[in-house]
Amino acid sequence: MRKVALITGVTGQDGSYLAELLLGKGYEVHGIRRRSSSFDNTNRITSLIADEHINKNGIQLHYGDMLDGVNLTNLLRDIQPTEIYNLAAQSHVHISFTIPEYTGNVDALGAIRILEAIRGSGLETKFYQASTSELFGSTPPPQSEISTFNPRSPYAAAKLYAYFVTKNYREAFGLFAVNGILFNHESPRRGETFVTRKITKGVADIVNGKRKELYLGELQSIRDWGYAPEYVDGMWKMLQHSEPIDMVLATGVGATVEDFCKAAFSRCNLDYKKYVKIDGKYFRPTEVTALVGDATLAKNKIGWTAKTKWNELAEIMVDHDLNS
Repeated sequence: MRKVALITGVTGQDGSYLAELLLGKGYEVHGIRRRSSSFDNTNRITSLIADEHINKNGIQLHYGDMLDGVNLTNLLRDIQPTEIYNLAAQSHVHISFTIPEYTGNVDALGAIRILEAIRGSGLETKFYQASTSELFGSTPPPQSEISTFNPRSPYAAAKLYAYFVTKNYREAFGLFAVNGILFNHESPRRGETFVTRKITKGVADIVNGKRKELYLGELQSIRDWGYAPEYVDGMWKMLQHSEPIDMVLATGVGATVEDFCKAAFSRCNLDYKKYVKIDGKYFRPTEVTALVGDATLAKNKIGWTAKTKWNELAEIMVDHDLNS
């Protein structure tokens, strides 16, 4: 059977790992990228892009935008994907407070634009919506599929809309549409403005004499950090399941930002307390205290479990940044 995947957000961390996974499984992979005058927005997938002279079976890229429903509809018509992974988003929580309208347009309405394109075309495809642990907000851990949603940011609120319209289109129109409620997952490909990568890149810069201090915000927030390549495998497995079920993916182990700092600096035999400074501008208007997931359903339904925990992840990321 011909397997064709369309990935929005293909140039991001998850999109690049997912594209690698699907190409390795023999998929025809298509990705959407926004128009840019720079090639920097494809640096994570440069080696994967289809080229008639070098890599004929790589990713086929298409210009598009989550704000343009007509373009998305046309792409679905032309590509005829058997699986769609909607990973595109304005995904930085703190920045969502600064650009809330844009965040809602991309993260919330972007999802319904694709769902409407699927419904209107009658296309037989499976749809994956990238959801987030930020939906739980102030709900105490551990958080699972039956925990209460209580979003604490414009980003989380927009993702809540996308979560429920995905569920609604599944129930109302019979679409194979699922939400992957993924807890924090990181890698050396994580953007440098996200706290884990900011820390590991900061460690490398301090070791290499490029800076003397690292400025962070809240250190006591608890997160459940896993390894991104393992999580994209979970995305794929959700769409291979016999029925569409929303699932949490998480390690089940929490650590504070301070814990992650300590592990990252310790990798280089440094005491983080000598280098880490607090800057109030990095605090969110409404903080989320603790997110730790319960992925029991994913283990039972699709056989997925996280292998890499936060302390090993910190070492992987520091080692990469030291050598890049």
